[in-house]
Amino acid sequence: MEPAHKGRLIVVSNRVALPQQTATGGLASAMRDALQERGGLWFGWSGKIAAQTAGKVHTLRDGNVEYATIDLSRRDHDDFYDGYANRTLWPLLHYRPDLVDYNRRHLDGYLRVNSLFADRVAELIAPDDLIWVNDYHLIPLAAMLRQRGVRNRIGFFLHTPLPAAGLLITLPRHRELLETLASYDLVGVHTARDLRALEDYFVNDLGATMQRGHRLRTSDGRRFKAGAFAIGIDTQKVAHDAAEAMNLEEIDSLHHSLEGRAMIIGVDRLDYSKGLPERFDAYAMLLERVPELHRKVTFLQIAPPSRSTVPEYRQIRRELERRAGHINGMYAAPDWVPIRYVNNSFPHSLLDGYYRTARVGLVTPLRDGMNLVAKEYVASQDPKDPGVLVLSRFAGAAQELPQALLVNPADPEEVAEALEQALSMPLIERKRRWRAMMDTLEKQDVTAWRQSFLGALME
Repeated sequence: MEPAHKGRLIVVSNRVALPQQTATGGLASAMRDALQERGGLWFGWSGKIAAQTAGKVHTLRDGNVEYATIDLSRRDHDDFYDGYANRTLWPLLHYRPDLVDYNRRHLDGYLRVNSLFADRVAELIAPDDLIWVNDYHLIPLAAMLRQRGVRNRIGFFLHTPLPAAGLLITLPRHRELLETLASYDLVGVHTARDLRALEDYFVNDLGATMQRGHRLRTSDGRRFKAGAFAIGIDTQKVAHDAAEAMNLEEIDSLHHSLEGRAMIIGVDRLDYSKGLPERFDAYAMLLERVPELHRKVTFLQIAPPSRSTVPEYRQIRRELERRAGHINGMYAAPDWVPIRYVNNSFPHSLLDGYYRTARVGLVTPLRDGMNLVAKEYVASQDPKDPGVLVLSRFAGAAQELPQALLVNPADPEEVAEALEQALSMPLIERKRRWRAMMDTLEKQDVTAWRQSFLGALME
């Protein structure tokens, strides 16, 4: 439980989950719960493109929570979001320097929108408010708020991985951007590996000194604390929703279509960091190596598209369509489709039922800050007949779920072997592995994550 604090909680993120919208994903649910518990304000982009960025704040109140949003112009959106955030920072943070597209105009737009956020947020802050800034879109926000006289405690949480300093320094003008993290009182990341990367960068590349309790002191005298806080899920809600979902018509239809076959499931946003081409190759290798599984297994990959204006995302969609077609063309029979590749989104209540139906959850990102799908798959399982999680060792969740079958997603043979092991695993072993993972998820849920971070921020 975090210490008592009399001020409001101010959450700042790129996007805001408004009250009439269903909260999807860990960040939206966690932030909404924190705000409802304490009272406060959630500030961010409205998701709307205006003729120009006027900076007018649109407000909406729901109970003790106020939502404040601003529109962005097409230029600001393209430079800030599509440009620097997602074509420069995102690939770098996911260990893909080969995909980094640095453009000074995009950096200028990124700083311009952060400055606009700082202007508007500073006008809304009261002296006792606690400020929680989220993710790579808003790295310099605290420094800009400090320039505007804000002295409140400000925390920052990075939801992506943080690569080693050797990669961070490949970012042009990296020092100018990343040293602004020292303006926060607390910088949070998901894992101990990410924390080491942050501390190593500040010490070895920015000349900071380490002090007790993961506190750093920069060469200009600023002090901040760093910490690892692994985000969780609402474990009990997911488990309840998964059990309830088994009564849905859509789940009954899925069961009927499987005709007794075991199902492998993958659910990922369409993104090159998720390792989807490699995953398809591993499944094809499974079918090649174990012909006895033909007609006995089906792979359902749900991959809703995202960032369709970025060329790399259009390319990966075409590549996956080609590979899915190749696999089905090679192995399908009139009464069996080996892979069901779906580019649609589904509500969480339905996804939880899909997870519970699947014998294997296949979660193999090349890099991921945490990956909540892995946790949701585990929490959705039937305790009497749980499935098996095959998990990339490069997802943050692997640090908490060692009872999963951990694999290197770049090795299709290793993934294929893990799939074969998962499909043939005895019930007693499935139960043992699932129970150990479920114990972790029940203890380290989203409430524990939120309380741990805010508690550290108020110390």
